[in-house]
Amino acid sequence: MACCVLQITGLIFGGVGMVGTLAATAMPQWRVSAYVDGNIVVFETIWEGLWMDCISQLGIRLQCKFYDSMLALPPPLEAFRALMCLAVGLAIISFLMAIVGVKYTQRSKEGPQGTSIFILIAGVTFLLTGTLVLIPVSWTGGSIIRDFYDPEVPVPLKRELGAALYVGWGSTALLLAAGAMYC
Repeated sequence: MACCVLQITGLIFGGVGMVGTLAATAMPQWRVSAYVDGNIVVFETIWEGLWMDCISQLGIRLQCKFYDSMLALPPPLEAFRALMCLAVGLAIISFLMAIVGVKYTQRSKEGPQGTSIFILIAGVTFLLTGTLVLIPVSWTGGSIIRDFYDPEVPVPLKRELGAALYVGWGSTALLLAAGAMYC
């Protein structure tokens, strides 16, 4: 009974982590414009994401533009895109493997040996997915913090941590927890 509860909890954590990974990949709020030096009047908010940049003017008008050229992107952004797309694919595969493992566990009379391969594969892929999400999210967060406190970076180019990073960190925690439960 405790095994089934653990598997269902891992399935829920993995499903929410999968949705969070997909959301973090698609969200344009990875880097958000910072308001420093006592600038109270703000007309524009700038969001920078993996796929597009957005500008919100007075909170009324939102204008987004996809990046024009794949070759014009900085190499870290290209790598982060690839890692996040790979993480989304692995999250879907691991979630499906977890569903198969849970269904097979409830119908199997063979005992723990019949279910261990599906559950183990789901656990390992959840752990791998959590690691793949953690790398670009933490790297981006570290570079934002480093640039924010760097006096050489002009004030208009300073950015703050966006909502997508927090979604990514939360997804990482859920995916790693699901992987630990299944392993």
